Amino acid sequence: MATIRSVCAHDCPDQCSLWVDVEEGRIQRVRGDPDHPFTAGFACGKTHHDTELVLSPERLTTPLRRIGPKGAARFTPVGWDEALDAIAARWRAIIDESGPLALLGYAYSAHGGIMNRGLVNGLFHALGASRLEAGTVCDSCAAAAWHATLGPIGGADPESIVHSDLLVSWGCDLVTTNVHFWAKIAAERRRGLQVVVVEPRRSRTAKLADWHLPIRIGTDAALALGVMHVLVRDGLCDRRYLAERTLGFERLEAEVLPRFEPDRVAAITGLAAADVERLAVLYGNSRAPFIRLGTGMSRLAQGGQAVRAVALLPGVTGAYARPGGGALLFTGNFLDLDTAVVNAPSGPADTRRINHSQLGRALLELEDPPIRALFVAANNPAVTCPDAGKVREALRREDLFTVVHDPFLSITARHADFVLPAALYLETEDLYRSYGSYYVQYGARAAAAPGGARSNLWVAQALAARMGLTDPAFRLTEREILREMLRGVPGASALDPDTVLAGRPIRIAPVGEQSFRTPSGKLEFYSQSLADEGLPPMPDWHPDLEETRDAGRWPLRLLTGPGFFQPHSVYAGVASLRMREGSPVCVLHPVEARARDLRDGQRVRAANDRASVGLVLQVSDDVPPGIAFVPGQRGDDETVFGTVNLLCADRYSDFGDGATYQSTWLEVTAWAG
Repeated sequence: MATIRSVCAHDCPDQCSLWVDVEEGRIQRVRGDPDHPFTAGFACGKTHHDTELVLSPERLTTPLRRIGPKGAARFTPVGWDEALDAIAARWRAIIDESGPLALLGYAYSAHGGIMNRGLVNGLFHALGASRLEAGTVCDSCAAAAWHATLGPIGGADPESIVHSDLLVSWGCDLVTTNVHFWAKIAAERRRGLQVVVVEPRRSRTAKLADWHLPIRIGTDAALALGVMHVLVRDGLCDRRYLAERTLGFERLEAEVLPRFEPDRVAAITGLAAADVERLAVLYGNSRAPFIRLGTGMSRLAQGGQAVRAVALLPGVTGAYARPGGGALLFTGNFLDLDTAVVNAPSGPADTRRINHSQLGRALLELEDPPIRALFVAANNPAVTCPDAGKVREALRREDLFTVVHDPFLSITARHADFVLPAALYLETEDLYRSYGSYYVQYGARAAAAPGGARSNLWVAQALAARMGLTDPAFRLTEREILREMLRGVPGASALDPDTVLAGRPIRIAPVGEQSFRTPSGKLEFYSQSLADEGLPPMPDWHPDLEETRDAGRWPLRLLTGPGFFQPHSVYAGVASLRMREGSPVCVLHPVEARARDLRDGQRVRAANDRASVGLVLQVSDDVPPGIAFVPGQRGDDETVFGTVNLLCADRYSDFGDGATYQSTWLEVTAWAG
């Protein structure tokens, strides 16, 4: 049996280094690489089952052509040449009639490899097609707020937790989504590290914490500003750091913080005023407090204000200057690569842009020209996009020529004109850059894909050839592309191509205190860039008028988050994980269940004026009253009916035009069929 070192490509900040045991070309076992300092020799409870994902009998192995109505999942097998020739011919005809803007294509997060994700997008960049701003469904709001505060730069090194005396997990369930960081935290707790969790529900992480603050959804900015208020009042600010390394604190102190005294913050957040005081004192007296931010708290109307306010806290006490202190959202693009080799090999620098969060609206409403062809890889927008009903309505357009490249017959794929079978990450090779730690690693192909399944990169190159594109990335091998991306990377002997191709994890972490890449070169409490965009230049909190209106119509607020065994739809291909996660549920507090005469295990309808979704009720005091918690993004073939994102509007967040899933209000009643 051979053991091949690879890298987990699932959408996860940890990005584990893996050992894959292979016998006679067949993957037998996936396990953690003990030589990786951060992922430390174990794979999470999901990746550990990727052998089942690879060997799933539900996988597609041949291209399919639609023969029935869109959405009916009636297809006939065809050969690759027939499928690719037909796709290219249709695209050429559309371009001749309507121009390249009538095409829209993208690959997103189901494959985290730089090449397999990038080259599909590069194909449409080179064609001059409409360009999807991918990621707005996930992290664009959080990233925009972080960039306005610290600049486009990574945060604190998670391995510096060995120097921390306080860990604040703010808006993230680390045990579910960042388990290797949690393992580091757990080891440090034995020497006295305190753990505080700020999160609306009692998550797995909250249950293990020293202290859980069950904050009201959408009020994180108010709590952070309340903590700053107490820090100022009690003389716990680092005035020297504020003067030398930050910009605009004196304005925030004079114009904003006086309105966030503990009693008002308590009324806003649902916490006790004494707890606001306690958190501020604990944070202010900590030598090296580490804040781990989650993106979930940004997926609502004022999500950018929340991320911005929390990211500024370490600046008030000077924690950004101390080992083990600071904040981490993402490690960022810490590695200087020429990713344009695959992302933008040629084509116009700019063109019509389409926001991922409003994909359905764009497909239904855009004109001059309308979108006439859609290509989707490594994504399932009929389940994952907000206002998924609009996406599905668009996918049912007979005049929308749709191609989906997927390992499984997803809900999106069922609406396609052609479905192309996709290789999984263990059947590809690629370069990976973690977004939750400072590591880069080349992952080898562990086994061949079954039947006719092909990688994203292979499909992009095959279609590029048929469309007459001649850029080098469309004919080079993965290893040749890697050398092109590494060409000219400044002063990094560790990134010699041969060293990278050896496949071992390479650490490239920042040295010294947190640096900033804002226009001022400082941590910006006041951002002139935001002011120039017509956005609030300082963090603040106000009630959102649309949320207030909806709260008057619907009694429950939606909270979504990753399921432990089904965090996103890629794991739907693993039957044992589906079984362990159980039926897709809606979780209500006992008070809310009794008020509606509902019982645990009963089928229920979660509904608003946008849609109705059928789920199974779970009654638990892990969620507070007033909330309906739906974990995971489960498809229609698992739920009683529909999928949760049918309930969510496609309105934008305050920063970054991100999705606002958590700004959704609804009612839950008994399911009546």
